Amino acid sequence: MTNTIHTSATSLRQAWEGVKAASPGIRIREAALKLGVSEAELLATTVGDYTTRLEGDWTQLLKQLPSLGRVMSLTRNDGCVLEHKGTFQKIDIMGNAAHAMATVIGPIETRVFFAGWKFGFAVKQQTPNGLQQSIQIFDEAGTAVTKVFLQEAKGNRPGSNQEAFDAIVEAFKAKDQQPTITVTAVKELATRSIDEVDAGALLTDWENMKDTHDFFGMLRRHEVNRLDALYLAEGKFTYQVKKSSLRKVLEDAANQKLPIMIFAGNRGNLQIHQGKVQTIRMMENWLNVLDPDFNMHLREDLVNTTWVVKKPTTEGMVTSIEVFDAKKNLVVQFFGLRKPGIPELEGWRKLIEELSLQEA
Repeated sequence: MTNTIHTSATSLRQAWEGVKAASPGIRIREAALKLGVSEAELLATTVGDYTTRLEGDWTQLLKQLPSLGRVMSLTRNDGCVLEHKGTFQKIDIMGNAAHAMATVIGPIETRVFFAGWKFGFAVKQQTPNGLQQSIQIFDEAGTAVTKVFLQEAKGNRPGSNQEAFDAIVEAFKAKDQQPTITVTAVKELATRSIDEVDAGALLTDWENMKDTHDFFGMLRRHEVNRLDALYLAEGKFTYQVKKSSLRKVLEDAANQKLPIMIFAGNRGNLQIHQGKVQTIRMMENWLNVLDPDFNMHLREDLVNTTWVVKKPTTEGMVTSIEVFDAKKNLVVQFFGLRKPGIPELEGWRKLIEELSLQEA
């Protein structure tokens, strides 16, 4: 069996080398798609070379990340990538076992859902730009959940703590270091078809929300897909805008120095940007924020629908822009910066109102 495993891993690794030879510079995620496997399966073929398989209590691994010092945290889905440079600071774990969740507050801010954490790897790879070291987490389907990259010292900014990284790798090193993993399909939450949803009851619940966090519970109670809910609320709490609106929103926020919030992630990790954005650039199909400690990369060609969404709260209406792909997946959300107990920024509301007038 061991020889069969190694033969399979070797064949896949050789196929990957062939893809890289044909497409120099191709990223592992794109190579995996070409080969019809998951990214985690492809990365596993490098275990014993420059990769170490990790296992253990993921909540405890998360708690160790502040010891790394300054790092780059990356979270993505098919359409959007968020990258923050900084430190992991305040970490709170809630719940137990598969239902555990965490909040990370500070320069790197995330919401962690450990049910989506299945495979872990530590990677120490020589690249054309030098040694790249990271901790990478994947879900049961082998899809990337989050990656944390060590940073070199620059100017007056210290680099990551190498000793802390090595200690984490040693503490969470898996007994099984075979160069292969077994992935399984993700079980999706059951939802009704849109014509089976009681739209009247849904809109009544929507109107009576007290907090934006009530929204997900409302969707679950009505067993409705998020995008379907926006269609059912269209004209009352939601309306569509062009995807070109996204660039205008970011450019206007940058020009006005208006602090905003950007949420993007996946079933295991939601990364959040809070603050001003500065440099907005289009590069081919990518809409980018290119700031010193924060990058966003949004694939405009994967944007299918873009919505303005209003949610009632005890502090007044909260307005967001929600972006979906053709598979009904939520790609990214934009809000005006706000804190509990504080109404939405008037500048953000005005920006959305101006956008709405232009769309009319």
